[in-house]
Amino acid sequence: MGRSSTNSGPAEDLLIELDRDAGVPLHRQIGASIRASIRAGRLRSGASLPPTRTLAAGLGVSRGVVVEAYQQLVAEGYLASRSGGYTQVAVALPPTAAAGSAPPTPVARRAAFRVDFGYGRTDVSQFPRSAWLRSVRTVLTTTPNDRFAYLDGRGVPELHEALCDYLNRVRGTSAVPGNVVICNGFGQGISLLIQVLVQRGARRIALEDPSSDDDARVLAAAAGLDVVGIPVGPAGVQVDALHRADADAVVLTPSHQWPTGGVLSAAARAEVIGWARRRGALVIEDDYDAEYRYDRSPVGAMQGLAPDHVVYCGTASKTLAPGLRLGWMVVPRHLVTDVAAAKVLADRGSPVIDQLTFADFLARGEFDRHLRRMRPVYRRRRDALLDALRTHLPELEPAGIAAGQHVVAWLPPDLDETAVVTAAARHGLGIHGVGPYRIAGPGPGGLIFGYAILGERAITEGVALLATAIREIRVTAPGGCSD
Repeated sequence: MGRSSTNSGPAEDLLIELDRDAGVPLHRQIGASIRASIRAGRLRSGASLPPTRTLAAGLGVSRGVVVEAYQQLVAEGYLASRSGGYTQVAVALPPTAAAGSAPPTPVARRAAFRVDFGYGRTDVSQFPRSAWLRSVRTVLTTTPNDRFAYLDGRGVPELHEALCDYLNRVRGTSAVPGNVVICNGFGQGISLLIQVLVQRGARRIALEDPSSDDDARVLAAAAGLDVVGIPVGPAGVQVDALHRADADAVVLTPSHQWPTGGVLSAAARAEVIGWARRRGALVIEDDYDAEYRYDRSPVGAMQGLAPDHVVYCGTASKTLAPGLRLGWMVVPRHLVTDVAAAKVLADRGSPVIDQLTFADFLARGEFDRHLRRMRPVYRRRRDALLDALRTHLPELEPAGIAAGQHVVAWLPPDLDETAVVTAAARHGLGIHGVGPYRIAGPGPGGLIFGYAILGERAITEGVALLATAIREIRVTAPGGCSD
């Protein structure tokens, strides 16, 4: 008889039975069970599913198995994945569907919050449409015909040159056009790099802990790499832990650690580079939002210190719009051919018109103008957030405030992170905790405030809602009082 396992404990709110002797992959069994519950009406539209880590622990499977099941259901339209790792049922089925008739085509649905501090959302309403259109017209009227044919996996030369000019000037890289590979955002970039690392015999990859890099975690595990978390302190990744990790590569956000906001010091950067040189290891630098800084001097990219050991990764997702799917890597010379070959196998290359448009947009100085226009916009929103926290929640400790599009606020010891997030949702506030982004286990409780798409009034309202939720928690806690 096949041995079945029904989750219990932290995931008892989602009934899933697994038969490990059935010969059916576990992720398919999980997906089929959730899909059946949605069709039968047991899981209603808007219902939240357990975090992947929680459900995996309850079922006794790896987190990657649950992630794969969720991703398939998201692709089918049954689930919607929200920023911060929260997953909800995305379809509403009529009663006839629950009774057994064929379900309608799933329609995505997002939970409605009065205020949503979800991270990772650039204010796309500010996209410079007129300037972008001018570049599109230039490309369509002046580009030679041969640029619209198949190119090699690295992308178009015009964008290589424009990016090198920009990155060397603004980010302090040591980039040359021959080492640039264009990709469809960071997610594809890290996928290509992991493929090349595995081909070259890598066994282990290190990630910051906490880290938002679920792409790297899932892809590395699927490729057979061990994943190890390197603790992050106030000044970024703890380099002494990296020395003990026995890793072949490390993914870092050194200019603005995600989510804590720390900046890796010059001494620590030198130590990381020394580690990479001694081990022949690779540093993958995710420079995701370095253009937005408010209270500090610019911090240069690590790639400029060691171009033979650092891959520089950047995208237009936080500066222009994530829907452009424009990303780039400056790759050490000895890896360029392999990374470009992996890109060709993936999709034969990124869209040429988009690349040429961005190249013209950069060369005209429009990208610089857009950033100069957006910095004060985001700074005002950040200032509104900090003012509201000081007024309504002075016991929270903001961190990482000098740059970027988000702030982390550490909770005092008497507040449980999950309880605060849950109570906030009851009051119409969407906010996410730091906990889901930890690799090695629990740590200090904290909240992530993404402020990029919120106006100042909404930010103030959101913090007031959070304060109300926290007062409610304290009043209802054992020994709490309403004074």
